[in-house]
Amino acid sequence: MLEVAGLHVRFGEAHILQGVSIAVGRNPVAIVGRNGMGKTTLCQAIMGMVRAAEGQITFDGAPLAGQLPYCVARRGIALVPQGRRTFASLSVHEHLKLVSQGKGARWTIERVYETFPRLAERRRNGGTQLSGGEQQMLAISRALLMNPRLVIMDEPSEGLAPVIVDHLIEVLRALRQDGMGLLLVEQNLRVATEVAPEIAIMVTGRIAATLPARTLADDPETQRRYLGVATGGHH
Repeated sequence: MLEVAGLHVRFGEAHILQGVSIAVGRNPVAIVGRNGMGKTTLCQAIMGMVRAAEGQITFDGAPLAGQLPYCVARRGIALVPQGRRTFASLSVHEHLKLVSQGKGARWTIERVYETFPRLAERRRNGGTQLSGGEQQMLAISRALLMNPRLVIMDEPSEGLAPVIVDHLIEVLRALRQDGMGLLLVEQNLRVATEVAPEIAIMVTGRIAATLPARTLADDPETQRRYLGVATGGHH
């Protein structure tokens, strides 16, 4: 579905992405790594928000590199950005109406409210009147309502309470049943390993290793080497 090959991104003298290659098919793929490793830049490069100096990005075999973000979105890729990016001037319901594709779509506003009942309760509240967890639900819902073929999520569990994280994991696991691909960028190792069967580890702008989720979850030494943390084999 999505293939990134030999991608380089530079900001002035800073060489942020250094030959990144990754592919996403029907199964979710997660990218983990410390802060400042280039994960968000990769998401932005795929979406056309930053320009790649070298490399290729293809979606369903057609090139994406050089296309504007709205063109990438129309091709069937939706982004849940880090930081949520909700609008203070729009209510929850207005956010959802902006991207709703109507009753014939798989994801509708009604389904969003069933999946995230808290949003239904807060439907008249402005985007910045919500808690961090509610804003994240709204950002995810906004992407799902586009009914994309691929969703890119940049740190969706950041700042969420554990009970909301558990619900998030259930929602992300269910996306495959809707035929959506998922590229998940996470620092929460538990979320990454419970959602995606394959984990790519990013270190200083490169994919340093790609391994099965269970292998990483059960290997504290690999976690310490690449991430500086270890779960001790527990989720």
